[in-house]
Amino acid sequence: MTQIYKTSFDTGNGQIIEIETGKLARQAHGSCVVKVGKTMLLATVVSAYDAREGIDFLPLSVDYQEKFAAVGRIPGSFLRREARLSDYEILISRLVDRCLRPLFPEDYHAETQVMITLISSDQNILPDSYVGLAASMALMLTDAPFLGPISEVRVARIDGKLCINPTKSELERADIDMLVGGTAHDLNMVEGEMSEISEAEFLEAMKFGHDAIKLQCAEQLKFLEQMGGRKPTREYNHEDKDEALREKVIADNSAAIRAVCESGSTKKERSEAFKAIITEYVKQFEGHEEQARLTALAKKYYHEAEYIQMREMILESSKRLDGRATNQIRQINCDIDYLPAAHGSAVFTRGETQSLTTVTLGGKLDEQLLDSPMVHGHSRLMLHYNFPSFSVGEARPNRGPGRREIGHGNLALRGLKAMLPKDVPYVIRIVSDILESNGSSSMATVCAGSMALMDSGIKMIKPVSGIAMGLVTDESTGKYTVLSDILGDEDHLGDMDFKVVGTKDGITACQMDIKINGLKWEMVEKALSQAREGRLHILGEMDKAITQPATELKPHTPRVEVIVIDKEFIGAVIGPGGKIIQDIQARTGTTISIEEREGKGFVEILSSDAESMTQAVNIVKGIVMVPEEGTVYDGKVKNIMDFGAFVEFLPGKDGLLHISEISWERVPTMEGVFKEGDTFQVKLIEVDKKTGKYRLSRKALLPKPEGYVEQPPRERREGGDRGGRDNRGGGGRGGNDRGPRN
Repeated sequence: MTQIYKTSFDTGNGQIIEIETGKLARQAHGSCVVKVGKTMLLATVVSAYDAREGIDFLPLSVDYQEKFAAVGRIPGSFLRREARLSDYEILISRLVDRCLRPLFPEDYHAETQVMITLISSDQNILPDSYVGLAASMALMLTDAPFLGPISEVRVARIDGKLCINPTKSELERADIDMLVGGTAHDLNMVEGEMSEISEAEFLEAMKFGHDAIKLQCAEQLKFLEQMGGRKPTREYNHEDKDEALREKVIADNSAAIRAVCESGSTKKERSEAFKAIITEYVKQFEGHEEQARLTALAKKYYHEAEYIQMREMILESSKRLDGRATNQIRQINCDIDYLPAAHGSAVFTRGETQSLTTVTLGGKLDEQLLDSPMVHGHSRLMLHYNFPSFSVGEARPNRGPGRREIGHGNLALRGLKAMLPKDVPYVIRIVSDILESNGSSSMATVCAGSMALMDSGIKMIKPVSGIAMGLVTDESTGKYTVLSDILGDEDHLGDMDFKVVGTKDGITACQMDIKINGLKWEMVEKALSQAREGRLHILGEMDKAITQPATELKPHTPRVEVIVIDKEFIGAVIGPGGKIIQDIQARTGTTISIEEREGKGFVEILSSDAESMTQAVNIVKGIVMVPEEGTVYDGKVKNIMDFGAFVEFLPGKDGLLHISEISWERVPTMEGVFKEGDTFQVKLIEVDKKTGKYRLSRKALLPKPEGYVEQPPRERREGGDRGGRDNRGGGGRGGNDRGPRN
């Protein structure tokens, strides 16, 4: 039997983290269970010992999955089993991936799979705060060349105080919510949302999180010592190398590459120029017995030469690939109301990156159903980011959104939602279609989304913009340059991708990925300062298109009205089997939904037609209105009897207009007096306290004839009572009397 090892430690805030290995998943190369309270995460790692032929990168896959049994629920899907990862699980998987990937050697190409599974859960403990720790510990138990340990922690500010890994209930009061990941020496991942915090507050939160990470990394190393030390790192050889060819390719092509880098050309021109250089260069290998191998190696080393020359150019001259200064933003063009049939739309173009974004407003029935173990309910705000292949001039099948699209959409959503008012009556769907891309497309989504929301008439608190920052460093000299509004090549060949979203007054969301060791706080501070300058510049360009939310919704935008009713009236509006609410929708062409919360009924009416909205509102208000004696109502004849007529004076409420209450003059018979559908005003003269039935009068609203002599009242006798139509079961047709016929 494999020996079972356990350890535990206090995170410093009274929270105990337990780690166990050797009990579960023993055939994995590394496995462990991390436990906090009732929450348990199983992390497993398998890394192949050989790389597949033709692979020149690390095929790392990270999957985080939550088991429904962990929270005592059965999946709500048709198959009643866990299926594809939810968006939430994908987002957590990406966070771990971004922490782990930079810590593998560049020449390690073995297929590696990291799986973290939520196997037990305390609903008040957020498992995403511990997935990085679990994944790192499992990797440290293998012989794979992982340069860890790492950990991730959640940093929140609650009631003005920073804390690590708060509970779910505590997080509801937070104005900072960010996940921070890294090693004991450096941070390499940050993602979160904030309520317009300053750059100094953001930096303080990052440092606070890093202190907690240092503690958790130290505890992992202590645990390994307790087990006898870490396994020796495996030997591997996953790359075909030719150092002489490498030096030759770099030396032969550096001058030509540098000339292209300094040309200030467009993305397409630069790409074609780079391709032409290497295409011409590899012709020398034609006919060689190792042509394929030499060509592949030459292309690989040529890419390294591009990496070297671009970075050297930026560090030496502060000049960039497109000729801009390091803090200069590309040209920006903004348009709103571009799509006449959309509820709101905007086009944001920054250099060679372009987003066409739409806003669609809907009602409660359009809410998104969220059904995962830790996230269950409905969402009234959605942002979908689409990245078609034509945006980068490529042709490939459209297989739906990938992890990148889900991650970019979530970041933009986080940045925008802080500036949406709390009382928006609509379900909002924002869709960003990237039509061109050369870096910062997620930030273009933020800018276009902000303008489209304002164009739709949603009362945004403040406009929001976003900017992607880059970094180029030279470890040997300590020199570094921070880049504003990075290009795709600068992202790919640089050391940092730091996206900052916010208003003129502060940061609302961020995402940072670092690819190097040795990140200094002064670099982050400079990047934040430069990002603020860029954010304000972009907001100024957006102001040229729209400065305030539209005062009116578009004519074709559906209107929403919410009526709050007493809980006891919910059944009356719905009716038996939904009969009443369905009838109202059919008669008015509206969409109506009812929700009970806070001890009240919230009736939401959605209509694209003002007349239909008014009609539906009046019907609902009529159903829940309590009739009062002495009040005058507009009545409509529903049925005619020989002793009078039943008149609907409120939706769903009928009363008896007795033959004696029709006119001051004696009416001998009902024949020819009314016909069904006739309308006139009536006065409610009595509500029977026992039966809840209503008696109406028409003559009470007519002038009494001059010299009128009051006649003795007619004798009344029971008969003709058809019961009430009040859906609450109380009121109904009243005055079931019938006078003697003369």
